[in-house]
Amino acid sequence: MKKWSSALLPLSILLVLVVLTAWLRYVTEFPEVRNDGRNRHDPDYIISGVLGRKLDASGNLLYTLSADEIRHYPDDDTTDLLKPTLIYLDPKQPPVTIRSGHGQANSQAQRIELWDRVEIYRAATAKEGQLVATMSELTVLTEEEKAFTKSRVLITQTNSWVQGVGMQVDNQLRTYLLESAVTGQIESHFSRKKAQR
Repeated sequence: MKKWSSALLPLSILLVLVVLTAWLRYVTEFPEVRNDGRNRHDPDYIISGVLGRKLDASGNLLYTLSADEIRHYPDDDTTDLLKPTLIYLDPKQPPVTIRSGHGQANSQAQRIELWDRVEIYRAATAKEGQLVATMSELTVLTEEEKAFTKSRVLITQTNSWVQGVGMQVDNQLRTYLLESAVTGQIESHFSRKKAQR
C-alpha cells in the first residue's frame, strides 16, 4: 500500500504536466498564413478613365457609370471609384446624373456607396426647371433605380428649395421623399407665370 501511495504523487504531477503541455501547444499554434496576397487589402488592378454602359435585353442603353479612376480589391471584391458619375437615360424622361468625389461599388456594381459632395441633377423639361439635390452621402441601387441617404439633403428647383434629413429616391417614379426635419420655400405656379410675362 505504501508503494502505491508514494508512486501516486509523481504520477499525478506527470499527468498535470502532460495536460498543461497539450493545452500550451493548442493555444500557441497559429493558423497557416497564406502568402498569396488574399489576406491583404491591395488592389489587383487600377484603371483610369473608365466608362461602363448597362443595356437592357433589347440593347437599349439604361445607364452609364464613369469614373476618373477605379481600384478593384480581390479580398472583398469591391471597387473604389474616384469622381464617379452615374447617368440614367430614359427616352421618356429627362436624364438624371448622380456625381460625387468618391464611391465604392460591390462586385456587380448593383450597390454603390457615394460620399464627398454628392449631387443629383435632373435635367430641365419644358414644364419644370432643373432639379439639384446635394448631400454628404448616398447609397444607390443601380438596377432598381433607387437611392437613399440618412444625411442632410438640400433640393433646389428654379426659385424653390426644400431641405430635410434622410431621403428616398425612386428614379422610375421621379419621387424624392424627405424623411424628417423638412423645411422649404416653394414658388407658386402663379408667381412663375407672373415672372414669365
